[in-house]
Amino acid sequence: MLRFVGRRALYAIPLLLAIIILMFSMLHMIPGDPVQALVGDYPVPPAYRQAIEEKYRLNDPFLVQVGNYLLNVAQGDFGFSYQNQRGVLDLILERAPRTILLASVSFALAIPLGMAIGIAAGTTRRPGVDKFWTTTALIAYAIPTFWLGQLLVMLFALRLGWFPTQGIGPLISRTHGIAWLFEKLRYLALPVLAFGIHEGMRIARIMRASVIDTLSQGYIITARSKGLSRGQIIRSHVMRNSSLPLVTIAGYAFGSALGGAVLLETVFTWPGLGLLLVDSIRLRDNMTVVGVVIFSAVAVVAMNLIVDLLYAALDPRIRTMR
Repeated sequence: MLRFVGRRALYAIPLLLAIIILMFSMLHMIPGDPVQALVGDYPVPPAYRQAIEEKYRLNDPFLVQVGNYLLNVAQGDFGFSYQNQRGVLDLILERAPRTILLASVSFALAIPLGMAIGIAAGTTRRPGVDKFWTTTALIAYAIPTFWLGQLLVMLFALRLGWFPTQGIGPLISRTHGIAWLFEKLRYLALPVLAFGIHEGMRIARIMRASVIDTLSQGYIITARSKGLSRGQIIRSHVMRNSSLPLVTIAGYAFGSALGGAVLLETVFTWPGLGLLLVDSIRLRDNMTVVGVVIFSAVAVVAMNLIVDLLYAALDPRIRTMR
């Protein structure tokens, strides 16, 4: 198992190198002037421009910039954000826990919701029930998360006033203990609901198809012939064997979410990695953009590795193949 983990980690190195080179290439091709973005709408004197370019190595050739960045990353230095006047790694470590919190709570809602709907639709003997849940899941998944988030804000925040419209907490908070926790949950509720519904409906569609396929397998027929009840078959055989595709989908989606739910964080002004990425692109803060993308890529690679390990735990045949 350790050899497998090490081999997959080595495979990720060329992928990360390709991502870094691709990001630098794209940032060099898009229009805009990072020095002008730094000073705003004011004219930039030539001497000041030269000083900024030399300070942040903006006038170095493309390959030199890429090579220097790779050497710095190998030493744990992800560059300096000239817009925030802080190290990029410090910014990522500050924002990442907020994104991880949003993604974790959202998937804690999405996975059981999607599994319940998928199992209900896949195991029912009534076509009307299957069509209802399938149509509901398809419509809910087709709604973009940013639009769903805006609808939730209009209903629960603006009209009913149950939840705040945006942010992670009030500017000044005097609450402590349980009251502080409930205060944070009020700000977390709407983005989690929007994200959880969207991902839950994707999981429901995958789970339904997997359940239907599992019910057609020979060992299910054997279990029925042994006299096992429908509930026992679903609990003992269907749920376990139908979870393999779910592990793949949920793992990849969770890894992507760790890089920042860009649109959702923008709608709710959630100060996570997604909002940091949007602001950095708008301000041409190239080092921060590359740093966030690298973090997202590492998160996806790590989650894919975890998915492979979970596959081996859920399906003994995979362990035998390795």
